[in-house]
Amino acid sequence: WQTGAAKDYGFPAELFVNAGAHFVALDFIDIKTAVGDLGVMADQVRRAMAWVCKNAASFGGDPGRIYIGGHSSGGHLCGVALITDWPDYGLLETAVKGGLCMSGMYEMEPVRLSWRREYVHFTDQMADAMSAQRHIDKLRAPITVTYGTFETPDFQRQSRDFAAAVKAAGKPVELVEAPNYAHLEMAESLGNPYGPNGRAALALMRLGLG
Repeated sequence: WQTGAAKDYGFPAELFVNAGAHFVALDFIDIKTAVGDLGVMADQVRRAMAWVCKNAASFGGDPGRIYIGGHSSGGHLCGVALITDWPDYGLLETAVKGGLCMSGMYEMEPVRLSWRREYVHFTDQMADAMSAQRHIDKLRAPITVTYGTFETPDFQRQSRDFAAAVKAAGKPVELVEAPNYAHLEMAESLGNPYGPNGRAALALMRLGLG
């Protein structure tokens, strides 16, 4: 939520292009500029996603095969995007065909109790709206949740709990535990077809190695 920009995350594009897909790296406001409001960040992601869906055909993409993914803060926002009421953005409810949630946070209460409350201005309403795990009834696409065993305990627990809740709701989910991967190594693995996230993305999208 504090650092990173789309320009730093173009490296996975080669994997997807070689597999026959298009790759779009979305940018979103940082939490300081958003004055601590995660909802502003989420709305930017949703509006950007809607733009991609509506304009995919203009750059050779297939608007009927839109998948989303994100790592860390992007993993959190991916989860939030997956529970979006897409008709509010001019799209079909089933606009997104799948999601790859990498090393994210899906329940905001533990985050609210952590040091992050110094820069995220939580309210009860925001914590609820930004907790994907509380709104699994709105999940309309299969998802894959990934984490590394060298990540901090809460990243691991949040990933396991989210996947378990989705499974308990009877919705399609895969949980990928990557042995000996730390947080940033998980992000880097999205660019490697043999890494945990690259492999998971290709499987979710039903793509080969190209």
